[in-house]
Amino acid sequence: MASRLRPDAVLIQAVIAGALSFAHLHDLADAAGQSGWKAWAYPVSVDLLLVAAWRRLRTARRDRSAWTWFVIALGASLGANIATAGLLNLHQVPAWLRILVAGWPALAFLGGTLLVHAPAPAAVEPEPDEEPTAPEVEVHRVDTPEPVPPAPVQAPELTPAPVKPPASAPVVPPALLDHARAIADAHRTSTGEQITADALTARLALPAPTCQAIATHLQLT
Repeated sequence: MASRLRPDAVLIQAVIAGALSFAHLHDLADAAGQSGWKAWAYPVSVDLLLVAAWRRLRTARRDRSAWTWFVIALGASLGANIATAGLLNLHQVPAWLRILVAGWPALAFLGGTLLVHAPAPAAVEPEPDEEPTAPEVEVHRVDTPEPVPPAPVQAPELTPAPVKPPASAPVVPPALLDHARAIADAHRTSTGEQITADALTARLALPAPTCQAIATHLQLT
């Protein structure tokens, strides 16, 4: 069975860089007074903090705490590489560097704890795309006639039917009937009461049948 392992230039480069950085951190810790197994524990601590910060940044790009600890771990690794490149006398390490190396375990423990126990960022759900709604258009039809309100219904005027005189009564001329009606109206205006048939007969001084026919037309009693 053919081997599935293939040489990868990036992987080989990462192994070489990790081994050199590991050795530089060991040498610096040893020069600062951390001999034996303690000198080997320092590069492990720095690399673990760097990996933990990087994993945190993969899930939360805007996490300032993760960026802070990533920069601190990267600075420790780069500082050890530069310090062991001949710029620092490893036989006479300054006091501030001894203090920094001695305090690194507590700092690394604090950073790792904060990175591991930090709350996971809430997943932001994408907002659904709102479909644009078409604007409402008012349609006015020109060909549809407007309703015409119905005309008011007027009640027919009721006019009293004329009273026909008996067949034997004499025919009263219209002028005489108008004159008698004027007398009856003047009497009603002056007295407030309707004139009687006898009073109208006395006023007209006409034959009784004629006056009776006029009283019948005027509906007098």
